[in-house]
Amino acid sequence: MKKINEAERLEQMTQYERPFWERGIAVAGMDEVGRGPLAGPVVAACVILPPGFVTEGVNDSKKLTKKRMEKLYPLITGGATAFGTGWVFQKEIDEINILQATKKAFAEAYRNALAHCPGDYVCSDVFVDAVKELDIPAVQHSLIHGDALCYSIAAASIVAKVERDRYMIAAAEKFPQYGFEKNVGYGTKQHMDALREFGPCELHRRSFIKKILAERGEC
Repeated sequence: MKKINEAERLEQMTQYERPFWERGIAVAGMDEVGRGPLAGPVVAACVILPPGFVTEGVNDSKKLTKKRMEKLYPLITGGATAFGTGWVFQKEIDEINILQATKKAFAEAYRNALAHCPGDYVCSDVFVDAVKELDIPAVQHSLIHGDALCYSIAAASIVAKVERDRYMIAAAEKFPQYGFEKNVGYGTKQHMDALREFGPCELHRRSFIKKILAERGEC
C-alpha cells in the first residue's frame, strides 16, 4: 500500500470542507472527548475555520501524542474564526445519561463558538463525529469516524482532548490516589484498583462504577 505524504493526507481530510470553502463559506467541525471515562466531564469542542485554513499535522487526536496536540492547539485556536467548548460534569452525566450529556455538550460548544464570532456571523453547516440530531440551528453532517476522515472534526477533537486532559491533570493534585494525571479518568487497572481501595471521589460517575460500588456496599 502506497504511503501518502502530508499534503496528500490533508487533501483527503479536507474533502468534505472544500465544496463549501470553494464558495467562500466557513464550516464548523465538532467532536467530543470523554464519553468512556469513569471520572470527569464529557467535553465537546466546536471549531469554525475560515475557508482554506489548514494546519499541517492535524489528525484524529487518538493518533497524536499529548506533546503534539499541545503544539497544535494554539495553531488551531489561533487560526480559527472562532471556537468554543461545552462541558457536562459527572453529576449531570449520572442524571441524564452519557448520550444526552454528550449532545448537551455539543450544543453548548456550538453556542459558545458562535458567541465569539464577529457581528451577525452565520455558520450554516457543521460536521460532527457520529452523533446526530443535535439541538443546534445548523445543517448537521454526521460522519462515522469523522475525526479520522474530516479535517475540521479532527481539529475539534484536538481542542476537546487538550482541554479535558488539562482539567484532569489539574484534578490529580486534589485526588492523587487515582492517577488522573496518567489515565485522565479512564478505567485503567491502576485506577480500578484505587477505586476499590479508596472508593470514589466527587469526580467519579457513579453510574459508571456500579459494580465497584456494590463490592464496597456503597450502592
